[in-house]
Amino acid sequence: MPRGNAGQTKVHYQGTEEDFVIFVDDIEQVQKWKNDRSIPLAQVVSGFKIFVTHKHGAQNAHDAASKQTLDAEFGTSNEDECMVKILEKGDVQATEVRLRFTI
Repeated sequence: MPRGNAGQTKVHYQGTEEDFVIFVDDIEQVQKWKNDRSIPLAQVVSGFKIFVTHKHGAQNAHDAASKQTLDAEFGTSNEDECMVKILEKGDVQATEVRLRFTI
């Protein structure tokens, strides 16, 4: 039975001290949001959580970003404001997840 058949789309932002990642629904929604800011963030992001990768790029382990880390990088610990900055300046990356079969 196949499992894990979905791709992942994320936005990677390389900060001065940390790399930040947020997961989004798809590339198209991010582009629509960039052109029309009246689109709610809830229709763009997959969850209201910001992750850090400890300067290991977008492909490594993700830990939750602390308010202190967000404030140091973005000048605010408000996650909505930080997500806007990540969406504006980050790189959108889509990956395909291979099928896994269980018996």
